[in-house]
Amino acid sequence: MTETTWLHENFDKAGSSIGFRVTRKLDEVQSPFQHIEIYESTDWGNVMLIDGAMMLTTRDNFLYHEMMSHPALFTHADPKRVVIIGGGDCGTLREVLRHPGVVKATQCDIDEQVTRMAEKYFPELCESNHDPRAELLFDDGLAYMANCEPGSVDIVIVDSTDPVGPAEGLFNKAFFADCHRALKDDGILVQQSESPLVLLDLIKEMRAEMGKAGFASFQTLPFPQPCYPTGWWSCTMAKKAANADFGFREADVRGKGFATAYYSADLHKGVQALPPFVAAALAG
Repeated sequence: MTETTWLHENFDKAGSSIGFRVTRKLDEVQSPFQHIEIYESTDWGNVMLIDGAMMLTTRDNFLYHEMMSHPALFTHADPKRVVIIGGGDCGTLREVLRHPGVVKATQCDIDEQVTRMAEKYFPELCESNHDPRAELLFDDGLAYMANCEPGSVDIVIVDSTDPVGPAEGLFNKAFFADCHRALKDDGILVQQSESPLVLLDLIKEMRAEMGKAGFASFQTLPFPQPCYPTGWWSCTMAKKAANADFGFREADVRGKGFATAYYSADLHKGVQALPPFVAAALAG
């Protein structure tokens, strides 16, 4: 019988921790940017940690990847050109490329080692890496967005780690201004926006920085994410126009030619109704 132990991530900001029962460490590497570990768990499949923080598990990553991609792609009228900043595990890229209308999806992650580990231990997330519409770049996402041709992108998805270390610059006005410039007038910016339960101040600050960069309308969508602190996460969409409509192509969702495990038309409608304490905090 394989010996088991518990792997925990302590989250000081919430005064809490999350843990998984694991059987062994599968791999570990120190890249030029961060420390990456892979564990085998008893109930959640493989688990990836970056700098000690839970990044994904085999069992629950679909929640995050589906919500980071499909709400925005079905909110946009006709997304053809998508850029993913971060996203090295390639799960968001896979979901984006389920949309047949997407002509090109560029993923720019600074750390190639994350993708190589995903290919080995989460191969199902990398199914679309060789899609002819996919472009995988291992470079600085800040520089990539700064050099993007103005008005050339329909959707920018910021699939980043927490706002520390290599991802720290992905949560401020300067980066959001580069995204604003690269997006077409009807473009959408999507940013993973942490836990609405304990990090509402961060979400408010992030939306304020987006506003300083020129975005005028926002929609934050919460979703469950058991492997992240508090088990409750969110993504935030931003548009250039004031009082922009965040309605989505409901008929297209219902008729989509691919399966999703969490996202659906009814789910999308429901998740737009924020809990009162979140709505009040973000309205202030």
